[in-house]
Amino acid sequence: MNLNPRHTQLLDEVRAHGPQTIEALAERFGVTLQTVRRDVQRLAEAGLLARFHGGVRLPGSTTENIAYRQRQAMQADAKQRIARAVAARVPNGCSLIMNIGTTIEAVARELQRHRGLRVITNNLHIASLMSTNPDCEVIVAGGQVRAADQGIVGEATVDFMHQFKVDIGLIGISGIEADGTLRDFDYREVKVARAIVAQSRQVWLAADHSKFNRPAMVELARLDDLDALFTDAAPPDPFNALIEQSHVECVVAGERAALAS
Repeated sequence: MNLNPRHTQLLDEVRAHGPQTIEALAERFGVTLQTVRRDVQRLAEAGLLARFHGGVRLPGSTTENIAYRQRQAMQADAKQRIARAVAARVPNGCSLIMNIGTTIEAVARELQRHRGLRVITNNLHIASLMSTNPDCEVIVAGGQVRAADQGIVGEATVDFMHQFKVDIGLIGISGIEADGTLRDFDYREVKVARAIVAQSRQVWLAADHSKFNRPAMVELARLDDLDALFTDAAPPDPFNALIEQSHVECVVAGERAALAS
């Protein structure tokens, strides 16, 4: 789903203050109980909130991600804007590693007309997309193919990534927590992403605004491991300060907001 401003504010309210009753949310936003129930239903169906009798909370699991097809449909407009911003910054003739994630797949679609790219990936969707560009060399990692999303993971994939040193490592993430940690759900995927970070001269993160304050189990990296963050809206507090302290360039899709360089 694409979030409207009230959906985003409702999510931010629950993230900031914990479980909320339907009545409290209706009062907070000045809308009817029916409107809040309808919003909560949509957000729950998207896996962004969990309902309980009379109220709503964040999903309880930090161990399992939302299903791939569901993630693919969520924040589609935001992902496209982010993808365009990333693609505009990728120079022709460079080398990239692109990892697993629907936002990174959106970037692959926007790179279709780039020339002279060498792309290494552990994502079969990206390999398929990029191989349609005759002016792009695609190298696919070995390892175990994860049936849920066609990602390639495991120790063989980690070893494969350590063979390369690339210009740009482009990664996605499931959650960015308020302590500055970047987190995901599958330890095997995280190990591969850590190798990508280590083997990249520049590390770029593409993450829409829903990833801020979203919990996940496994730490992948920290904000100060990044060179650039591409997102679709100004990060909420306390992330602006963390980004500045980490000397990360923050690029908001549609506008360039260099918080630090």
